[in-house]
Amino acid sequence: MRQILVIGAGKSTSVLINYLLEKSYSEDLFLTIGDLDVHQAEKLCNGHSRCKALKLDVFNKESREQAIQKADIVISMLPARFHIEAAKDCIKFKKSLVTASYVSKEMKALDKEVKENGLVFMNEIGVDPGIDHMSAMQVIDRIRAKGGKMLLFESFTGGLVAPQSDTNLWNYKFTWNPRNVVVAGQGGVAEFIQEGKYKYIPYHRLFRRTEFLHVEGYGKFEGYANRNSLDYRSIYGLEDILTLYRGTIRRVGFSRAWNMFVQLGMTDDTYQLQNTKNMSYRQFVNSFLPYSPTDSIELKLRHNLKIDQDDIMWDKLVELDIFNDEKTIGIENATPAEALQKILMEKWTLDEDDKDMIVMYHKFGYELDGERKQIDSSMVLIGENQTSTAMAKTVGLPVAIATLAILNKKITTPGVQIPITKEVYEPILKELETFGIVFKEKETEYLGYNPFGEVGN
Repeated sequence: MRQILVIGAGKSTSVLINYLLEKSYSEDLFLTIGDLDVHQAEKLCNGHSRCKALKLDVFNKESREQAIQKADIVISMLPARFHIEAAKDCIKFKKSLVTASYVSKEMKALDKEVKENGLVFMNEIGVDPGIDHMSAMQVIDRIRAKGGKMLLFESFTGGLVAPQSDTNLWNYKFTWNPRNVVVAGQGGVAEFIQEGKYKYIPYHRLFRRTEFLHVEGYGKFEGYANRNSLDYRSIYGLEDILTLYRGTIRRVGFSRAWNMFVQLGMTDDTYQLQNTKNMSYRQFVNSFLPYSPTDSIELKLRHNLKIDQDDIMWDKLVELDIFNDEKTIGIENATPAEALQKILMEKWTLDEDDKDMIVMYHKFGYELDGERKQIDSSMVLIGENQTSTAMAKTVGLPVAIATLAILNKKITTPGVQIPITKEVYEPILKELETFGIVFKEKETEYLGYNPFGEVGN
């Protein structure tokens, strides 16, 4: 039997494991799931005869090497910063590697050795990054094959709550790592290019510079800019493109409301607050407001953020119960971001019957035979339940399909890479369609780009 080692038994791993186990007999596979929490790994195996759980600490050299040495291919579902030790072992024991994470500088530095050993290190093969790469390159390559010239590329992805489970004023619930939501956009400046002009959005302005987009059947959304748009010029071969913008999707109104936390400083993760173990939610809010011997915390907050009492922004804050004087943060030496996350998780955690939703949207502007055209491409997937979520499907399935393709030598180009070649994206996108991950396209006349209502240069 061909041995597959899966390191990490987190939320996105369930669909990945189920896919491979369903093919374990026809493809002669045996899965080993390694995780610090062996009980979680056992749960994913679900008593299947072609699967076993293994207690595995990725920082324990001996056990890590032993597990990798026995495998024919390794899947790392760990946080990105933990991949590198497993990656070095994969080179040492000549094993290919698959991850859903962005290629780090440390991973990229292994490219020469990976190629010399004829190995495939496939990264960024989840949803974003992953399906976004593949679906974008499929259209871009098709335009180029016709002789078209790319003028504009926009791409947005959002992990959201499905319409039937959208039950709060924020139109949002956590469908992925809450921490990533709270600290999103920090530590840098959003950079993109618009009609040949470089544009920059610092963090304190990020959530007030949003673009609107419409997805047929699902209504209006907004997108705020990601930090790394300019990197994709070289990745996608778009060095001469006039407009390139990547962003994150939310329901309309979320960004304006989230900006309240940004302006107060509640999303900061660079320092620790005092006495947070017993700090009430109300005290947490007050710690960011000026002292007043007479004004209430509510009045100070409305004045500080210039919110009228009948403004929906105020209702959104009240809904979070942040003025409660009995509920406590309960975390020792919490940063503002950690304290805010604690408060939000109480209100934004998916209920047992809730469903999540992935929305992806691309816009392509191009010129062909003297005509300017636009293609709008969108994909929406609704999750089934708390285990088989849309997020788990769109992350886990591409990883699983790519792993099997590498094992079966359908993907053979060696090196540290991402899924932007036809060899990779064509068969994977085709199979994803059988799971309901389908892109709908609409072609119209290209009218240019003006996301923020800006005029001129």
